[in-house]
Amino acid sequence: MTTNGAPAEDAGQRPYAVLDGVGKEFTSARTGERETVFDGFSLTLHHGELVAVVGASGTGKTTLLHLVAGLEHPDTGRITLDDETRTDGPAGPSGTEGTGHRLGVVFQQPRLLDWLSVRRNVELALTSAGLDPAGASQALADVGLAQYADRYPSVLSGGQRQRAAVARAFAVQPELVLLDEPFSALDQLTARRLRLLLQDLWTARPRTGLLVTHNPLEAAFLADRVIVLDGRPARVHAEFAIGLPRPRAPEDPRVFDHQTEILAALG
Repeated sequence: MTTNGAPAEDAGQRPYAVLDGVGKEFTSARTGERETVFDGFSLTLHHGELVAVVGASGTGKTTLLHLVAGLEHPDTGRITLDDETRTDGPAGPSGTEGTGHRLGVVFQQPRLLDWLSVRRNVELALTSAGLDPAGASQALADVGLAQYADRYPSVLSGGQRQRAAVARAFAVQPELVLLDEPFSALDQLTARRLRLLLQDLWTARPRTGLLVTHNPLEAAFLADRVIVLDGRPARVHAEFAIGLPRPRAPEDPRVFDHQTEILAALG
């Protein structure tokens, strides 16, 4: 573990996403004053690594994810994806301006198009990514929704809709997967099942990923590395390497040990 600063580089891994001295401010809708979310913030995600970011509300977790996705741009510093520095301006279709990096994003809410079937929702994502829409069938089968492919999202359960959102994100063969509290709106049993599903997808084909979560157990179970954010502007308060092989069992005492460490850092 490292504390009170940017995490140390692992010389054995190749960086994929690098935030270097990033600064970001917003105007508060409540007070009208400028608020600094990040100031000189640095973080590196390595190829094939799933990093979880935890912290109290308001510490900038979702802003960090939006910066990596290209939905927001830094006021200062730079963000580099696979040695290509993002330019200013609105994000392109893949979430990065002027690059061919393909992102898969899973939000807290599924954000499916209710007037299209589940299959068409996934096909639309594939077509937008320049891929064969026929891949939708396998993507839905991978998440256990093959029999629901021709139904509309409105008739599915919350867990099934989120499975469809996961299928859509992974169907586009993303280089980088971004997960913004993906299971927080689900009941505990359904969330547990989807965490296991996500682990299966990751084990079958490791990718680079960034997971934002309030759940220390979820972070310890899914991630290779956990970053604890604190303060305003946010800083890396603590970092934990989760050195457990996959597949992991949610009830593994070692996962609970890591959860306890993360909780202590959050406390």
